[in-house]
Amino acid sequence: MKANALVIIKIVVFISCLTLIVIGQKTAGKLELGMMLIGLTGLLALLYDYNRKYI
Repeated sequence: MKANALVIIKIVVFISCLTLIVIGQKTAGKLELGMMLIGLTGLLALLYDYNRKYI
C-alpha cells in the first residue's frame, strides 16, 4: 500500500513539473523563467530518486 501511494505521489509531481515547464514556455519573463526552473528542479529530483538505488 505504501509503495502504491509513493508511485501516485511521484506521478503527480511529474505531471505538475511538466505543467510548470509548458506554461512557463508560453511567455517570456522572470516569473515564467522561475516556473520553468522549479519544474526542471522537480524533474531532476525525480530522476535522482529513481537512479539512487543503482548507485
